[in-house]
Amino acid sequence: MDYIIAFLIGGLICGLGQLILDLTTLTPGHMLVMFTVLGAIAGGFGVYQPFLEFAKAGALVPVTGFGASIAKGSLLEAERSGIIGLFTGAFEFTGQGLAVAVFFSAIFALFFSPRS
Repeated sequence: MDYIIAFLIGGLICGLGQLILDLTTLTPGHMLVMFTVLGAIAGGFGVYQPFLEFAKAGALVPVTGFGASIAKGSLLEAERSGIIGLFTGAFEFTGQGLAVAVFFSAIFALFFSPRS
């Protein structure tokens, strides 16, 4: 049942994004930022964690889950080290994923050339 719920919730999030793309003039870059910020706001107010426990990977894999992870890391680090933790804590939960993305992007850039 967890797989079905994750599939449905993840599909709803992605379907909502596709509807917004089809019905507005927003670009994919705007959508990326919007969903990340919405996830961070929901994570900051503590609304995303119960949603994540229900939907599991369906809420974690979309970029909204990345935004919630940024907010969670920032808030936890702010509790430990004060205001500077708001800036350094963003990488506590997301740093490894970002490092892997940058590493593999650099590797692929060595072997492939962009379309003209």
